[in-house]
Amino acid sequence: MTVYFDVASTAPLHPVARQALTAALDEGWADPARLYRSGRQARMLLDASRETLAEVLGARADEISFTASGTQAVHLGMLGALAGNRRRGRHLVHSAVEHSSVLHVAERHEAGGGAVSVAPVDRAGRAPADGFAGLLRADTALAVLQSANHEVGTVQPVEEVAGLCREAGVPLLVDAAQSAGRVGVPAGWSLLTASAHKWGGPPGVGVLAVRKGVRYASPLPADEREGGRVPGFVNVPAIVAAAASLRAVRAEAERENARLHALVERIRARVPQLVPEVEVVGDPVRRLPHIVTFSCMYVDGEVLLTELDRAGFAVSSGSSCTSSTLTPSHVLAAMGVLTEGNVRVSLPYGTAEADVERFLTVLPELVAGVRAPLGLDLPAPSATVEAAEAAETLVVDALGKRCPLPVIELAKRIGEVPVGGTVAVLADDEAARLDIPAWCDMREQEYAGEAPAADYGGDRGSAYLVRRTT
Repeated sequence: MTVYFDVASTAPLHPVARQALTAALDEGWADPARLYRSGRQARMLLDASRETLAEVLGARADEISFTASGTQAVHLGMLGALAGNRRRGRHLVHSAVEHSSVLHVAERHEAGGGAVSVAPVDRAGRAPADGFAGLLRADTALAVLQSANHEVGTVQPVEEVAGLCREAGVPLLVDAAQSAGRVGVPAGWSLLTASAHKWGGPPGVGVLAVRKGVRYASPLPADEREGGRVPGFVNVPAIVAAAASLRAVRAEAERENARLHALVERIRARVPQLVPEVEVVGDPVRRLPHIVTFSCMYVDGEVLLTELDRAGFAVSSGSSCTSSTLTPSHVLAAMGVLTEGNVRVSLPYGTAEADVERFLTVLPELVAGVRAPLGLDLPAPSATVEAAEAAETLVVDALGKRCPLPVIELAKRIGEVPVGGTVAVLADDEAARLDIPAWCDMREQEYAGEAPAADYGGDRGSAYLVRRTT
């Protein structure tokens, strides 16, 4: 049986959610806006669920609206807040590591004439509060900051940023998709979004909370349901299941978080000991208790995930080769860490210690197997070494090859130049612009910049210059 280590993507349906959903299908199927008995019964279930969500999220019941997904909640929250504050201006601020739903709204806003500022993050994926606040302007209509990152688990300084936004009079939308149900919701938000399937509720239920007094204008046509923010008939049975499971997981979190934190700490410590050339990414201290992410150098992420699946482990990745777009993870790129060979492990409640130990046992063998055909340990021919020593720069032609192949070629051949020598890697894959500097940081080599490939005999792409220092 496959061990599921990917709850950051979606959590299995919680047993309490299953029970509540089954019961609500019989009791809450009617239109909660109607006055007959079955309608009133559905309305009672909907109201009770709204009260539960509000209590756990630290909101008032009349501030809670239900959406079709967490992504839709983000879209409606951002678009509604931007529209409601249009008299203030059209400037939007968000961090560089937000979920793609935030980035897509920002792209649309900018395309429509709005202004967007992106707050950088440090190598741990954290957006420093002072840097974030430094981007706020007199015409800033909205700021967006996640509670914790979905790829690396780093917890953001939401309360500190919220205080600075409040001083500037700027509403703050907090995307709490990864933290809701697992840890307490940070204070100070103006708008909050969450997604039920992240905590073990059914898919198809998102949450949008808008504080009283926050200017909000729905970007959709008027509708009398859900406070006028979300039109259409709500899925009462799914909402009942979402509320029941949220209450259940919050109760379990009291005892499970410490145990999962210890298991993740074990993975963080042992993976670099067991697998050479690995970087564990994300904040080691200020992080969610159940997520750990690491990158294996010289490894194709898709191949590694496939091998782990064959070994009975379901994990995720931010590597470009595991996505349909073949573009590197914007989160890992913003952090300046390796974007290839990336593995994200996110542990569900109840994860057995034995499963973690088995994962740590099979991982080194699988990584070694993926790396074996690359010939990284083969010594370079002496004639080649002598020729390289006589040359100023060794040119490695990786044109037409997708990452991680340009990085692999660099690792295989940098030993052919003496200390102080330079390797020019010719590549036309955009991921090389991120991965080669990240490789240099990890291997303590000097990244000397980028030049036109034509300067080194290439007909396209760029030359990435690496100076050997060790």
